[in-house]
Amino acid sequence: MSYHSLVPTYHVENFGCRATQADGATLERQFESRGLARASAAQADLVILNTCTVTNSADQDARAAIRRVQRHNPLAKIIVTGCYAQRAPEEIANLPGVTAVIGNSHKHQLAEIVLGERPREDTAFLPVSTLTENLGRTEDSIFVSDIFAHTELLAAPVFEHTTHESDRTRPNLKVQDGCDNRCSFCIIPSVRGNSRSLPLAQVIREMNTLVAAGYREVVISGINLGRWGRDLDFGPRTSDVGNALHWAQGLQSEVRSPTPHFVDLIRAILSETNIEKLRISSVEPMDWSDDLISLVASSPRIAKHAHVPLQSGSDAVLRRMHRKYRPWHYREKIEKIRAAMPSAAIGADVMAGFRGETDAEFDATRRLIADLPLTYLHVFTYSARPGTPAAAMPDQVPVRVARERNKILRDLAALKKLAFMQSLIGESLQAITLNVIHDHPDGEFTEALTDNYQKLHLKGLHQPNRWITARVTAVQDGAFVANPLPTTSA
Repeated sequence: MSYHSLVPTYHVENFGCRATQADGATLERQFESRGLARASAAQADLVILNTCTVTNSADQDARAAIRRVQRHNPLAKIIVTGCYAQRAPEEIANLPGVTAVIGNSHKHQLAEIVLGERPREDTAFLPVSTLTENLGRTEDSIFVSDIFAHTELLAAPVFEHTTHESDRTRPNLKVQDGCDNRCSFCIIPSVRGNSRSLPLAQVIREMNTLVAAGYREVVISGINLGRWGRDLDFGPRTSDVGNALHWAQGLQSEVRSPTPHFVDLIRAILSETNIEKLRISSVEPMDWSDDLISLVASSPRIAKHAHVPLQSGSDAVLRRMHRKYRPWHYREKIEKIRAAMPSAAIGADVMAGFRGETDAEFDATRRLIADLPLTYLHVFTYSARPGTPAAAMPDQVPVRVARERNKILRDLAALKKLAFMQSLIGESLQAITLNVIHDHPDGEFTEALTDNYQKLHLKGLHQPNRWITARVTAVQDGAFVANPLPTTSA
């Protein structure tokens, strides 16, 4: 019997990107389908730490979490999975308190491994003392194999964090995993494997399930989202985009290309589901085709938001990074997106302090960002990852200099974001309601997110998961202040 309850309990804690969070949602499905109950990290019998390893600090966060769980819940079985587990399993297995290390290569079997592949109908009644009984402090506690032989793709919706499940909005669905690029700074391909796509029929099923559950906006994401479909072969393709779903069912028509592209996925979702708003997460510059830009711009059912990773505005740095585009290619894409969508949010990832980055190369990045109509940045300081080509490159930028460059870019981003937001004062914007703001200084407000990815504080109390139209009256503390207009969605 569990020392906490009659039913064994679990807790999944996710670190890092949306893809990791999506994996964590699938892990929760695995345990719930076997009769286990969710609990807090301080109370759960099994604590699964789903780790990231994109930076040194991500590794440190995972190690700190192991220590925290051990301190607050000393009887818990601690299972470490995810990207850090895939990259350095022995290192993690030697940490005090770790019961098992299960890499991304075995994540799809995690519950089976932890529960000893016991019959599902009996799982809920197993004494917790028997859980993970096969996993001693030996090599048997490590489950990691060649990630490039891994073909599984975990996909379960991830929801915005809220206090109450009834307030959940904007589920995120991962439709692609892995990456075929080999950027010199990036460890992700070696811990997530080659690019692989969620089959179109499964995407449509998951989307329709979310629509049937009442969700008005769904975000689709992936490690390299724009590469969705390149590993799939549906045979000859129809010219009718409405028949995209039929490719996955083996129906064929006139011959064009047997390989679907990301824009075909978007068309299929619009055609085969009734989702009110589809939001696209990060897509690499080379995958923002003219067709995709045109589709996003023309469809009222697609959020006017483009996240286009940049990393550097220096041609020499991009070459050392092994990125597949040049600064002028990037400029062209951003200018096309802005021309097609004048009020769209356009964001970028950018890295400060990459190996060998000179003052002139950094200034090229700063000038390009200043010139472009970007509305926000995610700024990262370079962190050497063992096993990547960049880690062996000479001329590391001093930490102090890298941090100064990071601050310069963040300050520039803040100015651009503020200018963009101020340009929309007086405009009417669509937004989806999220939750009530209890401590707003001006009274009762509801937090919402606009179609073009801006935080909005809406006067009055409004139910979550409702599309509204509001007129922006001011910008305050990084958010729009707005009044709702009479016409609202049900």
